[in-house]
Amino acid sequence: MNPETKDDKDRDGLPAPTAEPAAAAEGSRAAEGDPAADAAELKKSHDHEDARTLRGKLRKREHEVKDLKQRLEDMRREGDVLKDRYLRAAAEMDNQRKRLDRDKAEYLQFAQGDLLKELLAVLDNFQRALKAPSSPTEGTGFQDGVELIAKQLQDLVRKRGVTLIAAAAGGKFDPAFHQAVLTEVSDDIAEPIIGEELQKGYLLHDRLLRPALVKVLVPKNPS
Repeated sequence: MNPETKDDKDRDGLPAPTAEPAAAAEGSRAAEGDPAADAAELKKSHDHEDARTLRGKLRKREHEVKDLKQRLEDMRREGDVLKDRYLRAAAEMDNQRKRLDRDKAEYLQFAQGDLLKELLAVLDNFQRALKAPSSPTEGTGFQDGVELIAKQLQDLVRKRGVTLIAAAAGGKFDPAFHQAVLTEVSDDIAEPIIGEELQKGYLLHDRLLRPALVKVLVPKNPS
């Protein structure tokens, strides 16, 4: 054996270094892994987890937004229904008010009909008195007084909406406004006409208050 080689091995009483410890350290580092790579892998894993969490939150928000839109649409439809009901109710109330106003006005117009009929009967008597021949003992003052009262009554009923029905002799007979109390056959006419007015007829605001009493001429051979 070479002496120098032995001395080299026995120097300081320590064995000469070999390649085995270096290989073991390298294997240990390989087993432990690269810290930088592990950190990158961990970060990548965290990023994936964060991405999944964000996607889940986004889907949840999308569902919430969709639900809110649906609720808003439902509320809009319900609002349209309520608005339509309100407009219908308001229109019905307005129509009801108009009907009440019309009925009230009509009642005020025609509620006095019975009283006016009685006044017209009094007016008839005054008019008959004016047509009757006056007595020499009465003088013109009495006649003038009767005429004045008759005129006042006429003015009174006229102010209340009373108008006279046309029933002149020779006029067309209209059963809607004329009441025939007498009839007479005539050869000179082709359709019924008024022969004579026996009592005046009146309208109250264009509604029949009292028909005119007339004598009617009827054709002998009606067509």
